Amino acid sequence: MSTTAELLKGAAELFPDEVVTQAHVRHLDLPFGAGRFALITLDNGFDHTKPTTFGPQSLANLDTAIDQVEAEAAAGDIVGVGITGKPFIFAVGADLKGVELLKEHKDALAIGKGGHEVFKRLSALAVPTFAYYNGASMGGGVEVGLHCKYRTVSKALPAFSLPEVFLGLVPGWGGCTILPNLIGADKAVSVIIENSLNQNKQLKGQQVFDLGIADAIFEGADFLEQSLIWTANVLKGDVEVERPVIDRGEAWDQAVAKGRFIADSKVHGAAPAAYRALDIIAAAKNGDLQQGYDAEDVALADLIMGGELRSGIYAFNLVQKRGKRPAGAPDKSLARPVTKVGVVGAGLMASQLALLFLRRLEVPVVLTDIDQERVDKGVGYVHAEIDKLLGKGRINQDKANRLKALVSGVLDKAEGFADADFIIEAVFEEIGVKQQVFAEVEAVAPAHAIFATNTSSLSVSEMASKLKNPERVVGFHFFNPVAVLPLLEIVRGEKTDDASLATAFAVAKKLKKTAVLTKDAPAFVVNRILTRFMGEIQNVIDEGTSVEVAEKAVEPLGLPMSPLVLLELVGPAIGLHVSETLNRAFPDRFTVSPNLAAVVKAGKRGFYVYDSGKPELDPEVAALLKQGDVVLTEEQVRDRVLDAVAQEIGLMLDEGVVAEAQDIDLCLITGAGWPFHLGGITPYLDREGVSERVNGKKFLEPGVASVPA
Repeated sequence: MSTTAELLKGAAELFPDEVVTQAHVRHLDLPFGAGRFALITLDNGFDHTKPTTFGPQSLANLDTAIDQVEAEAAAGDIVGVGITGKPFIFAVGADLKGVELLKEHKDALAIGKGGHEVFKRLSALAVPTFAYYNGASMGGGVEVGLHCKYRTVSKALPAFSLPEVFLGLVPGWGGCTILPNLIGADKAVSVIIENSLNQNKQLKGQQVFDLGIADAIFEGADFLEQSLIWTANVLKGDVEVERPVIDRGEAWDQAVAKGRFIADSKVHGAAPAAYRALDIIAAAKNGDLQQGYDAEDVALADLIMGGELRSGIYAFNLVQKRGKRPAGAPDKSLARPVTKVGVVGAGLMASQLALLFLRRLEVPVVLTDIDQERVDKGVGYVHAEIDKLLGKGRINQDKANRLKALVSGVLDKAEGFADADFIIEAVFEEIGVKQQVFAEVEAVAPAHAIFATNTSSLSVSEMASKLKNPERVVGFHFFNPVAVLPLLEIVRGEKTDDASLATAFAVAKKLKKTAVLTKDAPAFVVNRILTRFMGEIQNVIDEGTSVEVAEKAVEPLGLPMSPLVLLELVGPAIGLHVSETLNRAFPDRFTVSPNLAAVVKAGKRGFYVYDSGKPELDPEVAALLKQGDVVLTEEQVRDRVLDAVAQEIGLMLDEGVVAEAQDIDLCLITGAGWPFHLGGITPYLDREGVSERVNGKKFLEPGVASVPA
């Protein structure tokens, strides 16, 4: 047994539930008499929606396939070797289910070395090797192709990335070393660092080709056939692949510096993965591949045993699994069909909702408002957005016409809602206004219709309390921008029945949203946590700490934006309203900042101006601020903010606002864009000792988002 085989056999015992990938070898005669060719196909079953991954046994299977083609190449029986995937999926990298079970550094090191040892054999074969990226390719799937001499890519390829830094790892099977030596350090930094830290941005097939990662690109319908024709021409010498000379001078150093700037701006040194990847890229300047592989092995093992990676895997599993099977959702068989949607309001939020329902459900959508001008503006917004989709080629003319025909606006609710199945309001955030709206809707809507509210903080139960049938009212809280943020908080009122709730979850699924069930508690989940978080920032400013120190204090969390920039996005008036709502509910913990109230009264849109191209405190806002004389350090501010968040989450779990801490994290990831390396927030609070300091216990059991005990 070879050293590689022994290494993989030992590692396989640590991956008991691995979905094993097979590596099938078949032979074919290339066109134009180019010769006999061996094609390895990666496949883990007939389900083409299930991703192909690499665990120890899968790597061993590929190793065995390479044994076969290596012998054939040495004997002169074949002229080349290709590797491709099953339909629509090439391969999506390491088996994360197994990685999260690893307890020892040596075992993590074995996984890194095992992948390298297998993949390197492709580049060492006595004949040219080709990778055919026929479908989704991520992580190790990308890297196995990088070890081949030539690569083609499908124009239809929907997703291509090295997402490891996003999760808290480095591309550890050759990505950090080979890619900059293939396409240059600047492009490699964009793929490995910038795209990963930009919410795991994916590349399309054309982008992969334009970057120089692939040498040729073909249509998806006959991709493999065309790739093999191209391969034959390469082997016959009729096609010569030219690659640019890599600049190994100052440009390489500048690219690494750019990567460090991007990492600093995103994670502020708090998560190590990006910096470890950049160190390897910097060292790869000398072109010594083996030195790079060794560095990747060590970095991979170190990070596997670190908290950020465990949090990243935890967050990934929340989004991919828990997010698709919401805790507490009623039996889906109780859901009623929705064949027409009504939207009360025609402002920006209501218009965004109308567009979303229209695109996802493709049923009639009708908007109402208090005057024709508002109605026309709302319908006009939807039409304009459809035209944008048409202009970008996202939809064709027939679909654009059909969607436009499905949306309408009326002043008379009786006319618009008499046959609606699902009616959602997006009007002014005031309980009396919303109660009046639902009373008017109830008077004209059919008995089976569901009434949904997009309230961000008001009581769903109180909103429904004056209706004859309060059981059909449900909270349906979206996050801005509606088309981008996946979260949908579904709120069960005191009298909401299972059929209404089931219908709400069924609609959420069709809208392609991540639905989380919450109790009818003030501000639900995200806004309650963010208001407590931002409230402490405002408190320390009111007490005397400078705006700059208060903002910089939380930079190490690596949040998508600073608290006051987020306040600007939300709108100071809305932030003030939510804080007032929570202050009435929990006056001992939620304050109303007099400085924020002054900013709102002055009509300011935020604390900053951007005349210099970067945020600077608005002099007019500075003149409004009235501060005390208590000045805190960044560390003191950070401790105070994190303690407040930990306390609030503990209280929310005690109150049963959501089923588990996992739902809190899922909400923050999908509704507020909090980073994967925090795992939302509770793994970070556990790791930093905040949970135990504040609540006397951790939020999560050992091994849930940490190294197993």
